Order: sequence, then C-alpha cells, then structure tokens
Amino acid sequence: MAIAVLVALAVCFPIAFVCLKLLYFVGWRPKAVENELRQQGIYGRPYRFLFGNLKEMMEMNKIAKSKPMPLNHDYIPRLNPLFYELATTYKKHFLFWIGPIPRVTIMDPKLIRELLSNKSGVFTKPKLSAFLKLFVTGLGTYDGEKWAKHRKILNPAFHMEKLKLMLGAFSHCTEGMISKWDKQTGSTGYCELEIFQEFLTLTGDILSKAAFGSNFEEGKLIFSLLREQYELIFTAKLAINVFPWLRFVPTKSNRRRLYIYNTVRSSLKGIIEKREKEVQSGKAHNDDLLGLLMKSNQEELQGNKNSSKGMSTEDVIEECTSFYFAGQETTATLLTWTAIVLTMHPDWQEKARKEVLEIIGKDDPKFDQLNQLKIVTMILHEVLRLYPSGSLVRETNKKTKLGDYTIPSGVQLLVPLQKIHRDTEAWGEDALIFNPERFSERESKEGKDLMYFPFGWGSRICLGMNYAMIQVKLVLAKILQTYSFELSPSYAHGPTMTALVLQPQYGAPIIVRKL
Repeated sequence: MAIAVLVALAVCFPIAFVCLKLLYFVGWRPKAVENELRQQGIYGRPYRFLFGNLKEMMEMNKIAKSKPMPLNHDYIPRLNPLFYELATTYKKHFLFWIGPIPRVTIMDPKLIRELLSNKSGVFTKPKLSAFLKLFVTGLGTYDGEKWAKHRKILNPAFHMEKLKLMLGAFSHCTEGMISKWDKQTGSTGYCELEIFQEFLTLTGDILSKAAFGSNFEEGKLIFSLLREQYELIFTAKLAINVFPWLRFVPTKSNRRRLYIYNTVRSSLKGIIEKREKEVQSGKAHNDDLLGLLMKSNQEELQGNKNSSKGMSTEDVIEECTSFYFAGQETTATLLTWTAIVLTMHPDWQEKARKEVLEIIGKDDPKFDQLNQLKIVTMILHEVLRLYPSGSLVRETNKKTKLGDYTIPSGVQLLVPLQKIHRDTEAWGEDALIFNPERFSERESKEGKDLMYFPFGWGSRICLGMNYAMIQVKLVLAKILQTYSFELSPSYAHGPTMTALVLQPQYGAPIIVRKL
C-alpha cells in the first residue's frame, strides 16, 4: 500500500508541477504584467485567459476583410481594426496580447531610437516558434555574436561589385517574362495579367539563377516548396501563437510541413556539399550568391584557423532558405504594389517612363544607368513608405528601462511600420497621399529616416536591400520601356498582411498595353 502511494505521488507531483507552471504562464503572470504596465500609464485591451486578444482580433479582421475597400492608401482600419482602435484611443503606446504574450506598441520617436540602439543589449529578436523554424531562420532571426558572424560572412556576397555581376541574370529572366507577355497580347496589343503571380514567378526565377547559378532548376524546385511551406505555416495562426504543441499531431498539414522541411534541407545539403568540393578544388563559380557565400566562408575559416569562426553546413542551409523570403516574397510584393500604385497615379507612371527612356532608351539597363533613375527611386521609396513589408518586434530578456517606463521581462515591443510611416508629425498632413516628391533631395529633412524602415529590419541596413532595389529598378525599367499598365475593372483593393508581407487579398489583375 505504501509503495502504491509513493508511486502515485511520484507520478502526480511532476504533473502537478507542469500544471502549475502552465497556469502561471497563461494566468497569473499575464495579469501581473498587465497591472505593472497599467500603473505606468500603458493601457490597452484586457488579457483574456489563454488566447489574449487573438480571438477578438481575428473576429474583427474577418469582418473587415469580408469586402474590398475604396481605392486609396488608408488601409490600416481594414488591415487590423483592433490595432487601429487602440492606436486611435491611446496614440503613442498601448498594450495588447498575442495569446499569453504581452506586446507593447510604441510610436514615440525617442523610444524607437532607444529601442533600436539597444545599447544595453536587453532588447532581442523574439524567439521563433517551432512552427516558424520549419519555414525560415537565418541572419534576420539572429542576435549578438551569431548575427555578427553571419553578417560578416554574408557581406561580400552582397557587395555592389558582386551585384553588378548578377545584372545579366536579372535582365535575362525579365526578358523571358516580357516575351511571354508579348505572346499573350498578340494582335490586340493588350492583355490582362495577374501581376502578383507574374512577379512571384519572375523573382523566383531570378533568385534561383542568382543564388544557385548552374543549379537553377533545382533552385526553382526548392523555392517552389518553400512557397508552399510559407502558405502552410501561416494558415495555422492559432497553432503558432497559442498551441505550438499541435505540430506533433500527425495531421495532413503537419505531415506535409515536415516533408517539405526535410526535402528542402536534403536538397540544399546536396548542393552545398557539391559546392564545398568545388571550392576546395578551386573549380567553383563565384558569381552566384551561394558560390560567393561558400568562398567567403572558406576564407573566414582559413584566416582564423578556427572552425567556430565560420558557418557550418546547417548554417549555410538556413541562410539559403532565408534567401527565399528576403529575395523572392518581399521583392515580388514591392513590384506588385508599385505596379498597382502607378495605375492609381498614371501621371507618375508617365514621369517614370519618360525618365527611363531619356536615360536608358530601349536598350538593356546598365548598372550605372539604374543609379541615375531619380524619379523611379523616389517612387519606390514612396511605395515602400505606404506599403512596407516586414515587422519590427523586439523582446526584453530582463526587466529594463525604456525612456521613463520600466518594461518587465518577456514583453514584446512592436514598432508598427504602416502606422509610423503615416505619422503626420514626421511626414506632414499629406502622409496618406502618394507623393514621391517627399523623397527628393530638396524635400528631405533631418530625422525623417528615424521614422522610415523600408525593409522592416530596424536600425541596421538590411543586407539584401541593394539586391532588391537594383532588381526592382531593372524590372520596372524594362516594363516601362515596352508596356503601359492600368487596373483591370475586376481589381478589388484589399491590402492584407500575410505573415510579414503586405499582399493584395484579391490578387492584382492588371491590363498591360504594348506601347
């Protein structure tokens, strides 16, 4: 009998401990954090057990996204009605809950500057959930020494001189897309295209060529699988934020996610190991991203004679998967919104075309000519202001000061890009209006860059920014040389956030006309 009691206690105590720990995490701790923040004047929606504000957020989003909006750039009330309500009520900072995780939104420039400078090192990038790790890791998710090591090794691959070598791949793939359009326009001289899908295919082809070179077809297959993984991961929002253990349930979606994860890693490992042998024998081509990365990594290893100073094969695999999100998804989205915005503002489309024809003519764009496209650059920056991708979130790893506030450990801090890019104090009363002139040299003003995060990565310049901007300028220039474009009558305006990218909910049907 005594033995039975001891066995029962031995079983019950661990279970009770886990239950108490879970109750602390989803019950007591959120309320304690909420009270501590309220005492400092940081208010918001109250915490709801387990789900936080996710349920009400999703319900409000569902209603808001049930129909299109007017054709303008004021989409925040539709994008996230709960956030809009809180921002309207509390202005510069407020609290809401992603499950049991507290998230404080800050829009005060001084606090943003302090957060991003991170001199104390207490503001870190949030840890990825197990679901998200099946999709992407890499440089954008790291902090500290690992970030510094990867950034140092990756830098040479994105140097301007190296990007010039990729211009031919950019141009070749774009010509292929335009040739396809020529066939579709036929004798009528025009056709309707789903432009987002066109740009996804194009940027996927470009990235496959630029990243993997001779392994172009295998690269296309890898990025195709990652696209599917992207959709599978971000259709499981509640599972990601509240019930991460659901990944262990052998559902059809979970099995497919795991299959894609293993297949992509196996394919990349094969490509990388083959390249490693080529690098060691001196036969590797160093004009694609993977070749440049492998060469830089080898030089780092040889220079330090310390294996910990370089990247492992697993590290390289992670960076290759991050190429997909940074190089395809965000670039295709920027091209799509630029095309949509230029149909909404045909005067700027004509100004851009006139500049392209004056500087480049009908020839293939040269690298130096792309840098001379002032109007095109202004347009792209204004599109990035109004339709930014990415999200800027940091997390406290211990109780810390931010301005006059004391932020508890484990609190996430959000800088809402769409909102601060529309801040009238920084951008003027016309902040909701498309006005590329605000990015001309004579209109720039000191301090504006603090409230502008075109690629969503914070105070550090995004490593792939030059890659993306050069690619987008070239694609846009080649389209403007040959085609004009206008919105299809079937277009419905509905910007929506998919993962970390702002995309058109109803697609982007556009009519292109041969000039």
